[in-house]
Amino acid sequence: MITPRLSRRQFLGVTAFSAAAAAGLTSVTAPGATAAPSADQAEFVPAVVVGTGYGAAVAALRLAEAGVPTLMLEMGQLWNQPAEDGNVFCTMLNPDRRSTWFKTRTEAPLGTFLWLDVINRDIESYPGVLDRVHFAEMSVYVGRGVGGGSLVNGGMAVTPTRSYFAEVLPQVDAAEMYRTYFPLANRMLGVNSIAPDFFESTEYYQYARVSRKAAAAAGFGTASVPNVYDFEYMRAEAAGTARKSALGGEVIYGNNAGKRSLDKTYLAAAIGTGRVTVQTLHRVAAINRQSDGTYLLSVHQIDTTGAVVARKQLSCRYLFLGAGSLGSTELLLRARDTGALPDLSDSIGTEWGPNGNVMTGRANHIWDPTGANQSAIPALAIDNWADPDHPVFAEIAPVPAGIETWASLYLAITRNPERGTFYYDAAGDRLGLRWRRDQNTPAVTATKALFDRINKANSTIYRYDLFGSTAAFADDFCYHPLGGCPLGRPTDGYGRVTGYRNLYVTDGALIPGSIGVNPFVTITALAERNLARIVAEDVRA
Repeated sequence: MITPRLSRRQFLGVTAFSAAAAAGLTSVTAPGATAAPSADQAEFVPAVVVGTGYGAAVAALRLAEAGVPTLMLEMGQLWNQPAEDGNVFCTMLNPDRRSTWFKTRTEAPLGTFLWLDVINRDIESYPGVLDRVHFAEMSVYVGRGVGGGSLVNGGMAVTPTRSYFAEVLPQVDAAEMYRTYFPLANRMLGVNSIAPDFFESTEYYQYARVSRKAAAAAGFGTASVPNVYDFEYMRAEAAGTARKSALGGEVIYGNNAGKRSLDKTYLAAAIGTGRVTVQTLHRVAAINRQSDGTYLLSVHQIDTTGAVVARKQLSCRYLFLGAGSLGSTELLLRARDTGALPDLSDSIGTEWGPNGNVMTGRANHIWDPTGANQSAIPALAIDNWADPDHPVFAEIAPVPAGIETWASLYLAITRNPERGTFYYDAAGDRLGLRWRRDQNTPAVTATKALFDRINKANSTIYRYDLFGSTAAFADDFCYHPLGGCPLGRPTDGYGRVTGYRNLYVTDGALIPGSIGVNPFVTITALAERNLARIVAEDVRA
């Protein structure tokens, strides 16, 4: 079995995660370390990071390196302990309670196959790893657990085009980002690329090669896409010398091996400093500011039934919100609209977008099989972003059904200028989203323009049986929620929340609605850039 090389800090962190999971603990600290106390042990910690996703993980590591004891609060579980079947995560084809966050039926993006309801399953309610958050006319997939979205995404580590990055975030020095922070993020995340000889020869990427041929027939090029999945491990899977994870159809409900999720990289390194504690199944319900300028957090600890088993209060000097576009925005909107932090900007909640996400499928000819065995980790995309009218970056996604489907599936990322607005629903004490289904029209139009040409060139048609109806395009959900606290509006140019000293946003809420590719590398690099300035100017150990 191939094991990625770990730094000493990462090794200590991975060891700590394993020990905590084996003992059934909800608090993780490096062995023998004097890290930040847990919410059970203290009323005050110097720094609190809400969430454990990409921006949160960067914040925790860089604060710890600066000598600041830091407590991370995560509402999901630590996914590190095998269940009775010997696996941490369940598979896509046989989902169980581990798959889904407190629902009694799974909610996979493909709702049907041949219009048959054979994909989703009834399950026991449990704090599973993937959540689908429903709003009136849009739903959003998010990861739940230590590592956030890194546990459930396809791992596609794409750096955006420099021109579009500069357009979306004009206040950020693009030269510095591409010279320093994108390379740093890619190195820390363990990004690697598939070897061409393996990609061209393995049966597990036949589906991608079929889509490449179809795109070429229409005059479109493709781009090999880097990933945080260890492609050398995948080669061993194919050779039969390592347990199958990506090649066993694992991805949206977690990968049992091969994937360099945040608990193997940034979070492991943060724990390994000896200054970071991660507390799981802890949801921050509200934030307030005290007269001395510190922040008071109301925290609910839940059990695996979802019941609140403890209500705690915790104060801190530095508060970093890294709960994602939805979570961080909800906390700030609740604080503003309830009067807890009344001076927060009116622009909180604005500039939300789904990164132009649209999913579609094509039916291939019988002489173009996509393969019964497919890698669940994408490695190729149709790159038509340079199109002046309908730019699209379309991931070639797998359909790892274990049978031949003759289906090509795609997640299109488009340049949709439409934006939604989050609001605080006081009656339900929850986040609401003002987003109309017709705001997806530019994204669907761009996706259709691309795939109409591919279908015409190949004499193929769309698949109408995949999304629970007869629709060819699924635009009622997204994987890439962005915005809600756009950089430079309710914050300064580094994520400092305007009007409140030592309060920061450090996640995808800072990116206004679109970045043109899978966003996690951009979120990570932006957090690195922001934390470098914040640690230098604001933080004292």
